[in-house]
Amino acid sequence: MSIRVVVADDQELVRAGFGMILDAQPDIEVVAEAGDGAQAIAAVRAHRPDLLLLDIRMPIMDGIEAARVICADGDCRVLMLTTFDLDDYVYDALRAGASGFLLKDVRRDDLVHAVRVVAAGESLLAPSITTKLIADFTSRAAPPPAVPSSGPSSGRLSVLTGRERETLWMIARGLSNAEIAREMVVSEHTVKTHVSNVLTKLGLRDRVQAVIAAYETGLITPGAATGP
Repeated sequence: MSIRVVVADDQELVRAGFGMILDAQPDIEVVAEAGDGAQAIAAVRAHRPDLLLLDIRMPIMDGIEAARVICADGDCRVLMLTTFDLDDYVYDALRAGASGFLLKDVRRDDLVHAVRVVAAGESLLAPSITTKLIADFTSRAAPPPAVPSSGPSSGRLSVLTGRERETLWMIARGLSNAEIAREMVVSEHTVKTHVSNVLTKLGLRDRVQAVIAAYETGLITPGAATGP
């Protein structure tokens, strides 16, 4: 079954270029294009795609507001497009419900990989830049002081078991399920269960929101994403 995608960008050449790259894949189908946020919402509602590739800054309605509406509407996952000079918008986009973001100069193979990963229900957290940016934006939002992983839970995290709390901390460091399994000396299946429990108990959509929650609750602090 093909991954159905809507591509939304106000620059026609960018939109067409991404569309051609994705449409050339045997498992991806671009079902519509949009030139602004309002058109993106209309296209998603009309075509019910699996994923929306969405530029952050667009006319009429920007990508952040469009992402907020689309993520509240239903199951379509959102992958944001940004440029280095728009980094200030990335945190807001993730808070709006986006499952990750790509820089507009992304390589062809990385674009295709990102679409497949996000459409499969994961979030785009593998690149180190993602974790660093989330840490930076959360720092600007003035999170509470850090809480050691072995210390008492904040009110929000008190619903988690010790293992689930540890799993959340590792997610916030940018570790994959396989890496978490190695760190915790458990199977990947067990890690998947812990991740699922974390998302369910905290009412989170995906791993991106889990990272944000870890920073906002002070479980991990900016600059600590690559180590304890």
